[in-house]
Amino acid sequence: MTNPENINPEEEPKKGGFFKTKPYWVEFILDLAKIVILAFIIIWPIHHFVFQPFYVSGPSMEPNYYDKDYLIVEELSYRFHSPQRGEVIVFHSPNNSQDYLIKRVIGLPGERIVITKNKISVYNQQFPQGAEFNENSYLNPGLVTMGEIDVQLNSDEYYVLGDHRNVSLDSRVFGPIKRNTIVGRAWFRGWPFKNLGLLKTPIFTF
Repeated sequence: MTNPENINPEEEPKKGGFFKTKPYWVEFILDLAKIVILAFIIIWPIHHFVFQPFYVSGPSMEPNYYDKDYLIVEELSYRFHSPQRGEVIVFHSPNNSQDYLIKRVIGLPGERIVITKNKISVYNQQFPQGAEFNENSYLNPGLVTMGEIDVQLNSDEYYVLGDHRNVSLDSRVFGPIKRNTIVGRAWFRGWPFKNLGLLKTPIFTF
């Protein structure tokens, strides 16, 4: 056995001889890259499958949503249940799939929607003879729904209208929308700050 006392000090590895340290800026870049990658792994699925931010553009949803309102659209719940009447949804425009529109769900799959004499009626299993909508809880007083429409919705179609019926480009123009074009429902308003909070869906009455 070799006596440690007989080892030549010159043969001992100098301090740091076995490890080469990286410059500080290299360590910083590597740590930053790890943070960015980790953030991407966490945030990307949330952004694409759970929540997405949108700005309202134009007056078509007044008085409930105004131009430049900042909304968070929730996507997850529609993976478990279908959109419900009264919910405000964001969907791909039928005229250009790169654009997004925000409207309120009025007609559900399988229903017949009739608009005549400034009134909306729905025909379904619950109301085979038709029932007229009462939207007084969320529309401006005296607002009417113009148009002469009689449409039967397919099993994957929804009828959507803007809350400001006089200026809204909606299903009265481009027809029903398909289920697979719906991104999600308006869930939270982040701006303006005075209106910050969760968004409520009105209960329809007939």
